[in-house]
Amino acid sequence: MAATVAEALAVAAEFAFGGPIVSTAPYGSGHINDTFLTPVGTADGPRRFILQRVNHQVFRQPDLLMENVARVCAHAHAKLRAAGAPDARRRALRLVPTKGGQAWHVDPSGNRWRCYDFIEGATGHDVVRSPAQAEAAAKAFGAFQSLLADLPGDRLHETIPDFHHTPARFARFQAALAKDGHGRAAAAGPEIAFALARGHEVGVIVDALRAGTLPERVTHNDTKLNNVLLDDVTQEGVCVIDLDTVMPGSALYDFGDLVRTSTSPAAEDETDLSRVRLQLPMFEALVRGYLASARGFLTPREKELLPFAGKLITFEIGLRFLTDWLEGDAYFKIKRPAHNLDRCRTQFALVASIEGQFPAMQEIVARA
Repeated sequence: MAATVAEALAVAAEFAFGGPIVSTAPYGSGHINDTFLTPVGTADGPRRFILQRVNHQVFRQPDLLMENVARVCAHAHAKLRAAGAPDARRRALRLVPTKGGQAWHVDPSGNRWRCYDFIEGATGHDVVRSPAQAEAAAKAFGAFQSLLADLPGDRLHETIPDFHHTPARFARFQAALAKDGHGRAAAAGPEIAFALARGHEVGVIVDALRAGTLPERVTHNDTKLNNVLLDDVTQEGVCVIDLDTVMPGSALYDFGDLVRTSTSPAAEDETDLSRVRLQLPMFEALVRGYLASARGFLTPREKELLPFAGKLITFEIGLRFLTDWLEGDAYFKIKRPAHNLDRCRTQFALVASIEGQFPAMQEIVARA
């Protein structure tokens, strides 16, 4: 059940805002956490904050998740301040401590609540409308990875184990296919054949991480455009948000998901597959923006695999949709009977488009 305004107001009183709370109200269109915009009157004038209740039904280890978030926010701000960034408060999320000095609050029902500074003068966008937007988003995610490339201390918690472990995703697909518990395999013959034909590629990144030929990084793992706030005036990428999936991984996972979500003009569940294609100008903008901020820490092998990363992550998501279709739509919410199969077909069509333009993508990276 969603948190109420009364509950949010009671919890807001636990945070050290430095002034009286004016009000609070539900904010945004997120489907997982409960989010409230909370204006406060401080000694420095009116300020706004984002108060959130973490959904512990989705995130089963909320304390570990918040430990990750707290470490990432603290390190990013320390790096920005050390570099003399004049707008450090806008460049990385900052957790507001509780009155007891904690990074998050636990209410009497055991819910975890956190509070961030509201990033003023910047907006999230759901759809990439131009190469300039794609470049700005990629540059922001590269800057985010760069800030965290030297995160000290122990490895971050892996709050969603094997999140981008493509071989594990492929093994689950094979098991679902062998069982065919809902009798759906016959309706997905071409998609199943497409997936099986690419099984030899699923381990490229995971195997390289295990062998040490690719370094493990701190990665965001959900690099959609709407997880970057763009400045309302300059349209520059200001701040990366939604840190719940920040975990250890490969930088290639984040770039690959940028390719998947930013280069095709079609929706994720488009049924007219003729509309699904990788647009090279969008890909070139992603490469240009990402390398502008990430070039300094990426290894030559990471740069070389940027085109492949787009293919692999798109394939992985398509595989997950296909697996869920075979398992009876147990994971992803659907709005029509064959929704997951439609989603799979869209992802696989984008994979095919990537394969058809792969030499051109490699040339773009080589030039950059």
